[in-house]
Amino acid sequence: MKQVELLVLGGTLVSMDQQRRVIPDAGIAVAGGRIVAVGTRREIAAQYSAAQTVEAQGKLIVPGLINGHTHIPMTLFRGLADDLDLQDWLTKYIFPAEAKNVSEEFVRVGTRLGLAEMIRGGTTTYCDMYYFEDAIADETAKAGVRGVLGETIIDFPVADNKTNAEGMAYVAKFVQKWQGHELIIPAIAPHAPYTVSEEHLKAVRAFSDRTGAPIVTHISETKREIDNSLKAHGASPIDYLARIGFLSNKVIAAHVVWPSEEELGILKQIGVGIVHNPQSNMKLASGVAPVPEMLKRGLFVGLGTDGAASNNDLNMWEEMDTAAKLHKVFSGDPKVMSAKEAFELATISGAQALHLENEIGSIEKGKRADLVIVERDSLNQIPLYNVYSDLVYATKANDVLTVIINGLVVMRDRRLLTLNEEEIKASARRFRDQVAKSLGTPGAQP
Repeated sequence: MKQVELLVLGGTLVSMDQQRRVIPDAGIAVAGGRIVAVGTRREIAAQYSAAQTVEAQGKLIVPGLINGHTHIPMTLFRGLADDLDLQDWLTKYIFPAEAKNVSEEFVRVGTRLGLAEMIRGGTTTYCDMYYFEDAIADETAKAGVRGVLGETIIDFPVADNKTNAEGMAYVAKFVQKWQGHELIIPAIAPHAPYTVSEEHLKAVRAFSDRTGAPIVTHISETKREIDNSLKAHGASPIDYLARIGFLSNKVIAAHVVWPSEEELGILKQIGVGIVHNPQSNMKLASGVAPVPEMLKRGLFVGLGTDGAASNNDLNMWEEMDTAAKLHKVFSGDPKVMSAKEAFELATISGAQALHLENEIGSIEKGKRADLVIVERDSLNQIPLYNVYSDLVYATKANDVLTVIINGLVVMRDRRLLTLNEEEIKASARRFRDQVAKSLGTPGAQP
């Protein structure tokens, strides 16, 4: 018998490996944070023993979900300003609220709230862009969650850095500190081509080339952005970014709602990762990204919630369900995106979008042990005919039972093990009152 650290036994395994194997009564052996063997329960139990065993009989075992685009501390702005277009939402509400409230403490409290929500919903990896990202990395590592975390670069004074020089110095220290960590991948995050100058975008690309850090950004989110870019640069955002040499295979581009066919070719050729945010784009009326066409062309496309101020949650089950249905109704073709394809967006395709497909996104030997055990006995899941249909159209976040990240159990039988839920709730409610007071809005609702 080979000794390992953790065994997960029983349950139906939805591997999302290259063969998309579904293994009834499965077994997984974990050591050193990685999967060392996958097979049937009988095969794994005959070869391996472990001090800790998670029993999954009667459950589903799926790869940890990947939330490809967040602004995690913005959980503290959840519901602050709804039913607005993007520019009004940003300039009249969010930017002023951030200027008056965002501090390192605010970021830590909002991050813990978001981490707890994501763990409860089976998200094991997320890609973030915000301020005080070093504090976000610290809280994420302590919670045992995996993150591609980008410190924002933007051409006006913000909470943590008042100038571009300060921001770039912060990023340099941040990347140096966290590179090589088993959970945290530090990144640089220029906000968007309309909020960062050409000179500074080129400096971001140079920094990424020099350090190997990923680049996280927003591209082509709204029609207004396209029109303004044409006026300012004589080119749409993707063409402009390609022209100045900004794009690379380390870029993770959120939204990409308004690309031309030629621009999709550019993104494919360069290897840019794309993150689709259907609920946020719907709520802000930003448009519908041509995801079926992107997938047909073989682009790397993942799925994200965006921040909780524009969605208003971090629920990847809802995002999968929405993605599949949105593209059906928008195209008039019910076959345009299957449940299986929608589940791929949140797992293996999402890993490709973050340029991490060799590490996460599927359950197979050698990959990080990011595993989620899902109830299949809830009323909303009975009866079960097709596992992908059940996962995408019927499963809810509260059907997640146990979450394992990097081989560590961070939630077991719906009990968070690395975060104090009651303390998180109390801290978040205190900030609600502060934010409301700072904006001159009514206090906490009864």
